[in-house]
Amino acid sequence: MSAVYEAEVMRVWGANVDGAHDVWHLRRVWALAQKIAAQEGGDLGVIEAACFLHDIVNPPKDSPQGKQAAALSAAHATAFLSEQGMAPAQVDGVAHAIEAHSFSAGVTPRTLEAQVVQDADRLEALGALGIARCFNVSGQMNAALFHGGNPMAQDRDLDDRAYALDHFEVKLLRVAETLNTVTARDMAQTRVDFMLSFRAQLLDEVAL
Repeated sequence: MSAVYEAEVMRVWGANVDGAHDVWHLRRVWALAQKIAAQEGGDLGVIEAACFLHDIVNPPKDSPQGKQAAALSAAHATAFLSEQGMAPAQVDGVAHAIEAHSFSAGVTPRTLEAQVVQDADRLEALGALGIARCFNVSGQMNAALFHGGNPMAQDRDLDDRAYALDHFEVKLLRVAETLNTVTARDMAQTRVDFMLSFRAQLLDEVAL
């Protein structure tokens, strides 16, 4: 079904493809979810659909609609999957997993499938990929790479709308603490270590 889901996503996105949330992101989330589910369990039909449809409504991160993106994506997925003939209980499971994947929405995953999808998506926010995606999104918002005079915000408030590096503390390193499954937490450790190493190297290079 992956090809069917991808086709629907590409139809909705059209030419408005976000480099940090493209079809390759969806495929990686699905690949990660399969690795997690192999250890933790879950309905792969629900997990697959949620992985591919979780960003189908994807407004810019600085858009007022940003916090409703997960709910809007869940609503679109519900209508689409119902038309495709998916069983209502599975459709509900997909919708909940999509709603719960969002960090900003603050929805607690109530099912194993939602936990797996949330963990897979959050792993994508960590490690080398997480860094690349962070700077991509910050560039879309015309943010600076970091505060040149105070990159670690030692005597200022963190502002990840203005500085990409601030997003590490505002969100990304916190994401690693919210993972639900043992499998995902194990997978995350190497990614977090790399991010901390990258930040230390960056700070060393820009020290005046």
